[in-house]
Amino acid sequence: MPQKGCERGLTWVKPSFLWMMYRCGWGSKAGQETVLAVEISRDGFAWALRNACLSHYVRGLHADQDDWKRQLRQAPTRVQWDPERDLRLAPLPFRSLQLGLSGEAAARYADEWIVGIKDVTSLAQQVHTLVRSDELARATELLPTKRPYPLSEDVLAPLRA
Repeated sequence: MPQKGCERGLTWVKPSFLWMMYRCGWGSKAGQETVLAVEISRDGFAWALRNACLSHYVRGLHADQDDWKRQLRQAPTRVQWDPERDLRLAPLPFRSLQLGLSGEAAARYADEWIVGIKDVTSLAQQVHTLVRSDELARATELLPTKRPYPLSEDVLAPLRA
């Protein structure tokens, strides 16, 4: 689910439905009233991760802060790990991937990687209505299915925060 981030020139891909609901307020925030699920190719997602830099410095992963800043400026994608959300949009004790795209990555995303777009605004509203009515079991049944997304260690290692 892409969304323009607060950082200039980045388009953010947010694979987590509930994190996106947190970000867009269930589709009620100004300018975010339409919620789209954008399906991208596995090859595109892997390319984005292989060409990413973490959005923050990690001692031991980066040589030093200058090295990290240089990598961040050069990378067409960046990875940010934010707390996953529950149905009430409260933070959970594990993190969800956010993927920022710029330059070549944003162009590839728009021109090559997108394989499907679905308007899920009504789903967001329906789930939100059930959550407000404290019908969490019914709301859970409507959530998009989460499946593990296997990636090789060589892709994941430079992105661990």
